[in-house]
Amino acid sequence: MTTPYIRSQNLLEHVEDKALAPWAVRSRDSRRIHPEAVGGLRTQFQHDWNRVVHSRAFRKLEYKTQVLPYGLGSDFVRNRLTHTLEATQIATGIARALGLNEDLMQAIVLAHDLGHPPFGHKGEDELHAICGHFNHNEHSLRIVTEIEKRYPSFPGLNLSTDVLEGIEKHETDYDRIGSYRFNPNLGPSLEALVANFADTVAYRAADIEDSMESRILREEDFRSLAFWRRIEPELTADMRPSLRLARITRKAISAMVEDIVGETARRLEEAAVKGLADVRAAKKSLVGWSFAMAKEQKELGGLLMDKFYLSPKVKEACCVGSKIIRALYLRYLKEPNLLPELERQKLETAGERERELVVAHWIAGMTDRYALRDYERIFGEKIVLPGAGW
Repeated sequence: MTTPYIRSQNLLEHVEDKALAPWAVRSRDSRRIHPEAVGGLRTQFQHDWNRVVHSRAFRKLEYKTQVLPYGLGSDFVRNRLTHTLEATQIATGIARALGLNEDLMQAIVLAHDLGHPPFGHKGEDELHAICGHFNHNEHSLRIVTEIEKRYPSFPGLNLSTDVLEGIEKHETDYDRIGSYRFNPNLGPSLEALVANFADTVAYRAADIEDSMESRILREEDFRSLAFWRRIEPELTADMRPSLRLARITRKAISAMVEDIVGETARRLEEAAVKGLADVRAAKKSLVGWSFAMAKEQKELGGLLMDKFYLSPKVKEACCVGSKIIRALYLRYLKEPNLLPELERQKLETAGERERELVVAHWIAGMTDRYALRDYERIFGEKIVLPGAGW
């Protein structure tokens, strides 16, 4: 029944046309790999981000490492799930300011870290080293197109190809594009480009806070940075530590977001962008930092790398994670009976190279705590991560 009191898919698509900028992606133009009647009270991209949130892989993010492995530091430091939610909120705000499709943006960002293995980037480096090739962007795609089993008619979540392209072309200082299956000869949408920067904004601001929350760094470590001087004038000496940290994070996020929005608007105007085709054909990225902010972010990123990510406490904990991943990988290959039945069935029909990938992909799906428990089950050795209870 049609009634003016219900916003159906058609009406929501009409609202998109009126509200979005000419260079935004419209949900009515989206396509899926497996044809599917998707409608009702949601747009195509609303269905997409809803499917990601209800996936098993999304729920696993709660117990996957962002920087500090599960069980280290206080209960307030970020994990992959909280990082993903923060990045989604930041991306939505940027999308709204630039007239982009917020639902597409949410779908991309909510799915961008699904493929991360346990123990963060160090875990990914270890898997890559022992099996020859592992890229978490590729694995995120594998999860949403193959591994998730929630529908009888097709594997995966059957997300729109615009979402899949955004996942595939996700790139930051620590994320590299692993394949070019979707629109290989075209540049990414603005929604996909903004997703990259929202990810960076989220982890940069959070890592400042988490480095101090875990007592690895102090405010004094940041005072030489130009970016810090944007924040510090608003801090008062008598402010409670928790309030100071919260204000630092808010100010850091606001400064980066406002810079991205302003610089992107400038680039769109400079390139005389009229629509989505102009975005796809652009030779240079239309989303980015201003010159001053880019310099400040490089300086901030260098400090966090040297003094936080590569600090003795974090390195020691992550090395234990690497040890666990390598030990499990080698033992699973040697004794496939230790794997679940479905994985054993895959190994029975796989060649030598495929066997290695089956095991690598199984490990990539683990949370930190699952890997710790399976290591204890198989080797009879209880691992206590260095720094637990900091």
